[in-house]
Amino acid sequence: MIKKNAYWFCPKCGFKESIWNKYYWRCPRCGNPLDIEYEKIFEPRGNRFLRYSSYYPFKPIKTRGEGGTPLIIDNDGRHKLLYKLEYLNPSGSFKDRGTLLSITYAYLMNYKSVVEDTSGNTGISVALYSRVYGLEATIVMPSYAPSGKKKLVKILGGKIIETPTRTDASKIVLQYVKNSYYVAHIWNYLYIIGASTISFEIFEEYGVPDYIVIPVGSGGLFLGIVHGFEYLKNIGVINKVPVPIAVQGYSVQPLYEKIYGVKKPGEESDLADGILVASPPRINDLVYYLKKYRGKIVLVGNSDIREAQKELFQKGFMVEPTSATVYAAYTKIKEELPPSDIVLVLTGSGLKTLN
Repeated sequence: MIKKNAYWFCPKCGFKESIWNKYYWRCPRCGNPLDIEYEKIFEPRGNRFLRYSSYYPFKPIKTRGEGGTPLIIDNDGRHKLLYKLEYLNPSGSFKDRGTLLSITYAYLMNYKSVVEDTSGNTGISVALYSRVYGLEATIVMPSYAPSGKKKLVKILGGKIIETPTRTDASKIVLQYVKNSYYVAHIWNYLYIIGASTISFEIFEEYGVPDYIVIPVGSGGLFLGIVHGFEYLKNIGVINKVPVPIAVQGYSVQPLYEKIYGVKKPGEESDLADGILVASPPRINDLVYYLKKYRGKIVLVGNSDIREAQKELFQKGFMVEPTSATVYAAYTKIKEELPPSDIVLVLTGSGLKTLN
């Protein structure tokens, strides 16, 4: 199933072109992030990620059991906590939802190789699905990325190019995009579409929570989840959107700086490598939706993350430090929140970070 009337659209300058004519990882006119315009339909059928195929601009051809992740309910005094176990996706992170769509698209557009810059999880995911679709994958990642993640990329057939920092990776990757499909997950709207299905699964299994706590690096997960609930509200399926709580670390806090105009002092947070994104391309969208739904932003440091990861392991959730930031944020603000249902999105597996 391919929706022919699907278009790249730039909300800034108005650029518009069929996604089947050419792939653009950003607007060719103004450099702004591109959206995809097409007919979204909510007609759930089947299981897991393919259950929402009517919502996608095209149906994935090859899958490995993405989506349908467990939602574990636990009580914490006056709050009901709902842990969404995204780390149980095939490659160990939520990224598989967007990567499956992205690599399917590359395959449909007849690319033979792909390239991506990442701190780790996306690299593993891209290497996995490139292998599934028979494409060559080159992954550009910082040298400090967990060794377990690098090993997995190599085992899956990906070629690794190491750089000093995550920012360097984003610059160097542009040298390799001429003849390859650049996944560009921090820009690519397909990742936002993929993340929207997390909202659908939460709604179908539980309903609509009061709050949802989300780690924010590039912001695709945050935007996807908010878009998903907003879409359900717009079509009359639900009557509210959960209040989003965005989590960043003190080391890299572009969303906090954008909203408040200053950087808040605090200890380093470099344990959470997945949210060390200094310049999210869609930061204006992040600010817009955070304000629209009266959300909060919480900053955490390494000691918060260590303690939260330890507690989550003791609860039976084997997550990486970036995942633990949501529990760290919750513990910092739980006394401020009224009795409520709160979703904590656990994004990546800790088994990849046991260095």
